[in-house]
Amino acid sequence: MSKTPVAELIDAERAQFTYGADYNPEQWAPEVWLEDARLMREAGVNLVAINIFGWAQLEPLPGQYDFSALDAVIDVLHDHGIGINLGTGTSSPPAWLSYQYPESLPTMSDGTQRAFGGRQAFCPSSPAYREHSVKLVEQVARRYGSHPAVKLWHVSNEIGCHNAHCYCAISAEAFRGWLRGRYTTLDALNTAWGTAFWSQKYAAWEHIQTPRLTVSTGNPAQALDFMRFSSDELLAQYRAEETVLREHSAVPVTTNFMVTAHIRNQDYWAWAPHMDLVANDHYLDNRLGAVREELSFAADVTRGLAGGGPWLLMETATSSVNWQPRNIAKSPREMIRNILTHVARGADGISFFQWRASLQGSEKFHSAMLPHTGEDTKVWREVVELGGILGRISDVAGTRVVSDVALVFDWQAWWATDLDSHPTGDVKYLDQVHRVYNALLAEGFTVDIVAPGASLAGHRLVVVPSLYSVSDADASNLSDFVAAGGHAVVTFFSGIVDEDDRVITGGYPGAFRDLLGVSTEEFFPLQPTDELALSNGSTATMWSERVHLRGADAVTAFESGPLAGGPAVTRNDFGSGVAWYLATNLDPDGLRGLLATAARRAGVELPLAVPAGVEVVRRAGDGVVFLFVINHTDVAFDIAAEGTELITGDTVTTSLTVPAGEVRIVRHTTETESRETL
Repeated sequence: MSKTPVAELIDAERAQFTYGADYNPEQWAPEVWLEDARLMREAGVNLVAINIFGWAQLEPLPGQYDFSALDAVIDVLHDHGIGINLGTGTSSPPAWLSYQYPESLPTMSDGTQRAFGGRQAFCPSSPAYREHSVKLVEQVARRYGSHPAVKLWHVSNEIGCHNAHCYCAISAEAFRGWLRGRYTTLDALNTAWGTAFWSQKYAAWEHIQTPRLTVSTGNPAQALDFMRFSSDELLAQYRAEETVLREHSAVPVTTNFMVTAHIRNQDYWAWAPHMDLVANDHYLDNRLGAVREELSFAADVTRGLAGGGPWLLMETATSSVNWQPRNIAKSPREMIRNILTHVARGADGISFFQWRASLQGSEKFHSAMLPHTGEDTKVWREVVELGGILGRISDVAGTRVVSDVALVFDWQAWWATDLDSHPTGDVKYLDQVHRVYNALLAEGFTVDIVAPGASLAGHRLVVVPSLYSVSDADASNLSDFVAAGGHAVVTFFSGIVDEDDRVITGGYPGAFRDLLGVSTEEFFPLQPTDELALSNGSTATMWSERVHLRGADAVTAFESGPLAGGPAVTRNDFGSGVAWYLATNLDPDGLRGLLATAARRAGVELPLAVPAGVEVVRRAGDGVVFLFVINHTDVAFDIAAEGTELITGDTVTTSLTVPAGEVRIVRHTTETESRETL
């Protein structure tokens, strides 16, 4: 859980938002640094990340350290009152490391080794990389650990973005050590991996390798364990650097997560407890069908990792990125809406990549706070405006998001669901999670994202989308919640296997069978063009199953297809609560309607009625409620509210007008918050 309040990084006495960027002064002449510092002050910047990729500058040859340039940059920033998020510099090793220790380079699943260049050119299990990276951290920590400008330690950068899985001999040896710790005996490992299948039984530890490409499908339990090992190995690198930092500094320590749609390499539920504060990098992914919705989802996941508390947006883009097939620039006001959406959903700090747009390298066309064109630009004007807004809404910092709906999300289930040899390749975990989340968002619900097995206290409704793999303990946690009076919605392909990808027998959905009061005997995946009619007039695609009622009631039935007449949606009274099961992939309107019905029956406070494309989120604390209204549409609208609007300073008595494409934040102080006004 996040332990250090983001809002107190700059000033322990006065809560405020952090605002800044990655700054790469090594790319610029020293005379530019003073101009940068002046412009940072103009924009309201109070925290910048430096030395993210500084290894080659600090240690040009092994053991030869040069801190003169970094000393000078820190002095400039400190003299201008700008705090520093100081990187350890270990994210990309210098050329000499790869030259002297070629075995430290990463190896892909096809057995080919990658060369030096780009970034993160190292094997996470490499002893040479670990040794030299920790030596560098020791030097940096000793030199700057007590410097008054250093407000936060930034370990490495986007750990595991490119090199999360290495398949070399060094990794294989480390993997075997990890397996010994997990299973102790080969018999236990063989049982967990189901090696009786296809003559895969291991008679000696040294026979076990990393799961490189095979001539047929590989062992799924081995693949799962390798992904767990890889996440743990990267975490071990973080912990090694963290340990050195704590020996020499009392400054909080973190790293930047990558909660995003295209990266799934780390189990961040296991990482989050080791962060002094939780930080995330998020960029709009225009390859997705629901770009804006994914931003809100990622923000809510990050808040979940922070234990429901505020968090830091470590990187985002002022406009376009450089790494998608088509790098779409943000329209006027879009950047401000994006940022305030993160704030509405718990961010107490905002940072961009990067401060000044690079002139060379692969990121030279990535947007920045200060574009190539300079200050007379849409981006710069909005950057300055945003700095002013964050100053005016400082009272929001430290408050918490209000929600009584939870969604269960799990990286390990993501890994397991997306393995091959399943009933259909069309069921992708994140797609199903996004469908459910987007339906809740469209209905106006604010959603807390929680791990399997997490406390569900304070929630009325819990939604579990396609949780294919689940432990007995985590399944019982959901059952206990419902038995005590909670309500749950579970969607298809949930509870099918345990942590070892072993099928739970006796009828699907295995682990949730008793809770849901149903038993499925067979899956009936659909062709991409198939559409099933349902008894309530809605339709379904992709998935169906032969469901038998074992205490549940059929709410909706299939009216077409091979299962016509059979249950499609069920409802089961369980203890003092209710559990719903969706045995098919409902169309968007049908899914929204079902979730709205379940929420209403669970006693969830109904959201305010707003146009499609509008988000309404509350943050609250110390008797104050902040109502965020984010209008992503091109039409103004009115909403009932009362209090002070923080962006304009206007007093709101009964109704608030939210212009097209704008955000409004109403501060309302009351002991008895009324449904009509907030």
